[in-house]
Amino acid sequence: MDEERPCCCGRSTDRSDEERRKLIHRLNRIEGQIRGIRGMVEHNAYCTDILIQCAAVTAAMNAFDRELIAGHIRGCVAHDLREGKDEAIDDLLDALQKLMK
Repeated sequence: MDEERPCCCGRSTDRSDEERRKLIHRLNRIEGQIRGIRGMVEHNAYCTDILIQCAAVTAAMNAFDRELIAGHIRGCVAHDLREGKDEAIDDLLDALQKLMK
């Protein structure tokens, strides 16, 4: 595994190589979709055609979020609860609140 680097808050998640690969693959596809939308704007594509692609990106991001949340609950939250760290529930609820805005 690559060297773990904590995020800005000092916490990190140890993901398996497979989990990391799947998440990065999803992000690469989303990045490609965004570049495609930029190209459509640059070439003056019809507005509704661009909006349809934007909806596809939104759906792809939602799928990414669901996968990340599922992994977080199964891994980080479950681990913290087993360790008696009930604040993990509040952290999860805060994250879900921000995600659902």
